[in-house]
Amino acid sequence: MYAILLALSLLDSFLPLIPSEPVIVIAGVYAAAGDTNLTLVILATGVGAFLGDQIPYGAGRLLESRLLKRLPPGTKRRATHDLLARQLATRGGYLLLFTRFIPVGRYLATLTAGMVGYSFRNYIVFTAIGGMAWSIYMVLTGYIGGVAFRDNQLLAVGAGLALALLSAAVIELARRLRRRPAVTPG
Repeated sequence: MYAILLALSLLDSFLPLIPSEPVIVIAGVYAAAGDTNLTLVILATGVGAFLGDQIPYGAGRLLESRLLKRLPPGTKRRATHDLLARQLATRGGYLLLFTRFIPVGRYLATLTAGMVGYSFRNYIVFTAIGGMAWSIYMVLTGYIGGVAFRDNQLLAVGAGLALALLSAAVIELARRLRRRPAVTPG
């Protein structure tokens, strides 16, 4: 099972159509019940996330010129790439850590990091920290649901998934509120 968790986390890093989060939350619920080892679940998903983040970075490095041709100036995709490139230049670590929690955002940030030649040494550090933080967050969300509803695993899984969705919604709301332009009186 730990190999499956590692593989799902790895694939989720660059194939957003493969959501690993529900499976990881469920693994956390099972860890609360004693069916899986909490530490091994966290390590497997964290290592998978870290390894998966290396793939878009490498693709960005190898395919930079081809990818830039597909991002003509004036398009939304190019504007997104340019924004991420600027953010990587000024606060790359923060961007890599924060986007780890945004499914498509993590892929775009890691791909762009490779395209712009972001320091690989720094990239490894921040994706390792981000992957482990994401893993701990996801697994503990399920674990908390599992502990709270130890006698009913179906309810525990539902509570774990609800906690994950609620925290994702709060993060997204905070992100949107932060991006809103300030209203000036007058």
